[in-house]
Amino acid sequence: MQILVCVKRVPMVGGKIVILPNGQELDTHMSGFTVSPHEECAVEEAVRLTERYGGGVTVLTLGPAEAADQLRDMLALGASRAVLLETDGREWGPVATARAIVDAIRGGDGGYDLLLFGNESADTGGYQVPVRVAHALGLPCVTGIKGIEITESGGPGAARARREYGSTEEAFELPLPAVISVKEGINLPRYPSLPGRLRAKRAVIERFTPQWQPEGLSRLGLRVPATERRQAEILGTGTDAVPALLALLSELGVLK
Repeated sequence: MQILVCVKRVPMVGGKIVILPNGQELDTHMSGFTVSPHEECAVEEAVRLTERYGGGVTVLTLGPAEAADQLRDMLALGASRAVLLETDGREWGPVATARAIVDAIRGGDGGYDLLLFGNESADTGGYQVPVRVAHALGLPCVTGIKGIEITESGGPGAARARREYGSTEEAFELPLPAVISVKEGINLPRYPSLPGRLRAKRAVIERFTPQWQPEGLSRLGLRVPATERRQAEILGTGTDAVPALLALLSELGVLK
């Protein structure tokens, strides 16, 4: 079984979000970069499937030359091959991104039994790329998946995918090849071993340069949502605070 997993390089923003003066980009000078959590789970799931059924895992990303670091992180998790669709650093929209992935698959990088994506990227959260890729390739597609099994009951090479829906669970059976987007929680990604890191460091990353493709969608600007500032109110100290505490609990309905 040959599996392609598409991942995206996203900033690790653990603190205050700062937008550049142009209003179009985040200031990432003080941030590191990583792979979206959903996509890291997709890589882990692909590795588990190939451990169970045999085959190999290819990870692919579209991004600047520095995105090779994130591909090496995925190689350290167990992927066997990495492909970088290298850009000049400009942000590609979902339409152009999907088109570049489709062109890479059709241009000789095909032959995959399963295409895995994260349900959405951690930065833009567009939910579009896997569906657009599936539509362009004419493949069946399911999204929001939290369980995958390979089965023969639906014909030669089929996948059974499960997802949560409210308080119930939905199950789908798809003939392969197919496109599936997974959600964080489908598994717990392994911690890369030292041999895995060394192997990833020595691995050759295949690089291709897709042609810049403008699209109809355009970004008007970014805005950080306003946050409400709250401060703690000290009711008092020691026994002097008891009456105020009782009054507050009564106001909240804790005391009847």
